[in-house]
Amino acid sequence: MDKPILWIVIPCYNEQEVLPITAPMFRDKIVELADQGKISGDSRVLFVNDGSSDSTWQIICDLAASDDHYIGISQSRNRGHQSTLLAGLMEAVDKCDVTISIDCDGQDDINAMNAMIDRYHEGCEIVYGVRSSRKTDTWFKRTTAQGFYKVMNRLGAETVYNHADYRLVSTRVLKHFADYKEVNIFLRGMFPLVGFKSTSVEYERAERIAGKSHYPLMKMIKLAIEGITSLSTKPIQIITGFGLFTVFLGIIGIIWAIIMAIIGNTVAGWASLLCIVLFMGGVQLLSLGIIGEYVGKIYLETKQRPRYIVSERTWDEKE
Repeated sequence: MDKPILWIVIPCYNEQEVLPITAPMFRDKIVELADQGKISGDSRVLFVNDGSSDSTWQIICDLAASDDHYIGISQSRNRGHQSTLLAGLMEAVDKCDVTISIDCDGQDDINAMNAMIDRYHEGCEIVYGVRSSRKTDTWFKRTTAQGFYKVMNRLGAETVYNHADYRLVSTRVLKHFADYKEVNIFLRGMFPLVGFKSTSVEYERAERIAGKSHYPLMKMIKLAIEGITSLSTKPIQIITGFGLFTVFLGIIGIIWAIIMAIIGNTVAGWASLLCIVLFMGGVQLLSLGIIGEYVGKIYLETKQRPRYIVSERTWDEKE
């Protein structure tokens, strides 16, 4: 069996502080796996620049010029982590046998790649990197993150618990994944839909080596909404069920009001009426917001705009 060519795909956005530190780590891992005979010596580290405003792209170009193990592509503008990662995976699909996606901040244990490659040689097409614990997280982040995965699964979106975007994917899977054309992408929930033999590898997540996180609370909330509305229609079904329940209560209320009017036992109920009106108004606005989120996604999908645009590469495409 030929040794598989591995591409480590690393999205980068304003990572000038951490990239010079972690880049050699990724290169050394490629060399280590190649020396062990697990992968081909032609394996590469692919950096994907997400329209960074700092010197990230220049650092990537310098790395590529200094060592053949490094290559890079750059998006034409900032498009977000998921689109950037997708751009890297689609760039790799015809050039290697297997990919491993990982963030460049050094938090994900790079040594878990050894176990991932072992699972690949055992026949697994997808290997998910799963955090064994969240000891390095704050209480708030740990609670909200765990709640996110539980809510996602209860709403019908199939995700791997405590898995982000650290995963091995064979290019056989990627070729089928390319048939998923939606613009609103949530990769950690989409790969389980493709199927194929999969497993997971546990690892300990460390503190960020340098720089600062690009995922504050608001971005995390936005990602959660994106994931739920991209993969599940259950919120719409919940609204429908709640609407039917409200109609049922309304019918009971009407019957009760008619009976009270007939027996002459009516009482002015300004406070209760105001509470009901405010409650129903809030429910209606929330429901319209959820429906609007889906309508907005339909609007974006019908435009069929490109999900990413690669403007530069560190190599000549004619080569």
